[in-house]
Amino acid sequence: MSASTSSFAWPASTPRPTFRLGRESKSESEWTVGWVWRRNGAGASRQVLAWYAALCALSLAVSSAFWSHGAEVVLPFVWVQLMLVGGVSWGMLRHASDRECIELRGDLLTVEHANGSHVERVEFKPAWVRVEPEHGDRSLIELSGQGQRIAVGRFIHPEQRRQLAEELRFALRRWHQGGTKPASM
Repeated sequence: MSASTSSFAWPASTPRPTFRLGRESKSESEWTVGWVWRRNGAGASRQVLAWYAALCALSLAVSSAFWSHGAEVVLPFVWVQLMLVGGVSWGMLRHASDRECIELRGDLLTVEHANGSHVERVEFKPAWVRVEPEHGDRSLIELSGQGQRIAVGRFIHPEQRRQLAEELRFALRRWHQGGTKPASM
């Protein structure tokens, strides 16, 4: 989830992309812009499960060897340790699919925030959406309108949140102007 910036200058013949954090697409019938971020995890679910299985096998093999030589107290402590590590691994896996999705499609701006098993989904009419930082430039961005509000930007660097707010505002302006025309490059 790290991003770098450079002083690259776009050649005159190459169109400059409109969105750096989001993805714009245009089909024959509609113009769409979407942003998707995921939690920056240490590994995929299979990797965590493989790591935990290897830890269990190694710990139980070593503790069984000590138990066979008369150190009977080692094995119960290893079981407790493996249960604690298993609980922490389960917590990591539960949040491995955390994400934020924002999509402007047709006459609807949809924001979805998944945190563990809880999914919060808010739909706005683009004409009524306000885009504001909650506290300052580096804080989460609050989208509000029609009596609803949701904060976004949890999974991007604070330095990129201003860029996200600018892209959201730009996409909403384009929507107000018809949005189906290609961006002026």
